Amino acid sequence: MTVPADPAMVAAARHVLAYLGVTVADLESDADVLISVPTVAEYLPRAIAAAGPGARRTYGTYWNRIPAGWGDRPLDRVAASDIEAMKQQMIATARSRRNSRNGRHAGEHVIAAARAFYFRAVADGLIDASASPAHRVAKLRRLPSTRRALTSHELEEINVVTRASGNDVVLDALLLRLHTEGACWRGDALALGLVDLNAANGLVRLTEKNGVVRWQPVSLDLAEHLQEHACVRRAVLPTDRLLRYRNGQPISSRRYDHLWKRIGERLPWAAAQGISTHWLRHTTRIWVERHFGYGVARAYADSPGSSTTTDIKGRPPRRR
Repeated sequence: MTVPADPAMVAAARHVLAYLGVTVADLESDADVLISVPTVAEYLPRAIAAAGPGARRTYGTYWNRIPAGWGDRPLDRVAASDIEAMKQQMIATARSRRNSRNGRHAGEHVIAAARAFYFRAVADGLIDASASPAHRVAKLRRLPSTRRALTSHELEEINVVTRASGNDVVLDALLLRLHTEGACWRGDALALGLVDLNAANGLVRLTEKNGVVRWQPVSLDLAEHLQEHACVRRAVLPTDRLLRYRNGQPISSRRYDHLWKRIGERLPWAAAQGISTHWLRHTTRIWVERHFGYGVARAYADSPGSSTTTDIKGRPPRRR
């Protein structure tokens, strides 16, 4: 049953509208504009365009799947259960990798991707912060990392196998040495240019997460080999990439994938544990911490404000 409007209230409302210079017709004509919220598919390109390269690389797969599920719905018509359903689907269909946790990482990324998407929508004023369904879905608790420091014997085995196989042992050996001495991320090494090498002082300039730039010390011998490698493989301009194939083309992340696949085929223990380039960084960081203390280790291998040194574990196990 509809309750009739109070005539006094209606009269007061008309008086206010007249004072503002607004008519009832104006309100009716603008009603659609006032309540219009874009659909997920309409807004998604704007959110992706505003994201950084790291976010696009991490969340792109999940953002591209969103239109198939709820692309035709307005932003405020997606429920938390819709995101939960997508999370479960991605966990069930996640590809098995060496470092996979039964799809758990995929589930984490679904929630993080949805939150990043809705964070942008809230910032643009399209929905209220309390209306974000992504922030009503609990994030999965991060499991402890299985990564540890390699023993000296394990590191030696990896280097021996690398130097005894593959179609470019010089490049692969240089990669392992760079990551062992410099404790750098894979992306940092791929981005190194000729201008980023200071061979005279044994320094390489790393551009890390959040645009942090720092000069990382390496041995003079490694710096000399990096310079020779770049020169022989036709790096000429200061901006030319440092690490290159024999044909002079810069390497890509695929070189790392092939390297660790080959190592795993020859060292079953490495394949079983999912050893990767990041284990080398972890090994060096722990070695520095054990010999020179936590503060030096943090300055040596981490960007300011990073939390990665919090996962320093005990000494690596000894082989008998």
